[in-house]
Amino acid sequence: MIKVSRKTNETDITVELNLYGTGKANIDTGVPFLDHMLDQVARHGLMDLSIKCDGDTQIDDHHSVEDIGITLGQAFAQAAGDKAGFTRYGHAYVPLDEALSRVVLDLSGRPGLDLNVSFTRAMIGAFDVDLFSEFFTGFVNHALITLHIDNLKGVNAHHQAETIFKAFGRALRMAVTKDERQTGVIPSTKGTL
Repeated sequence: MIKVSRKTNETDITVELNLYGTGKANIDTGVPFLDHMLDQVARHGLMDLSIKCDGDTQIDDHHSVEDIGITLGQAFAQAAGDKAGFTRYGHAYVPLDEALSRVVLDLSGRPGLDLNVSFTRAMIGAFDVDLFSEFFTGFVNHALITLHIDNLKGVNAHHQAETIFKAFGRALRMAVTKDERQTGVIPSTKGTL
């Protein structure tokens, strides 16, 4: 279990992460829709995840969402370590009714985000869908992964978002799975990731 805390003038966040858990989540970000999405990551990624955030949501959810992405990315990087024995790459397609998303990632050591989502509305309840980009940018920059997210279809914005986060969890789970043929080996010809 990795524990990372991050405190700024805008947020106070603690993340606990076990990459090889059972999907248990205890999420309290102050942003209810994000709580729901992060619960999906834990459940479908089979990670145990605890996140507590006290943020300046009276202003906007932006700082909390972005900083949670950063702190979760830092926890992921620590938990992944040198990535020896990992599968390294992960991908998943996840449907939910009419919506379908694909997530492909590489634990490359190089941050990169390609996010292709045309949400059918700007708000999901009180959640501004523009903040998903902030969350994933914060995550990849601190987890040091390359992440491609494509929403292939969808009419309901809630379904679009949920397929993305479920697929993200499943792709992470695949990438950190130990490959018994690569025990102790860093999955790169460079010898480092």
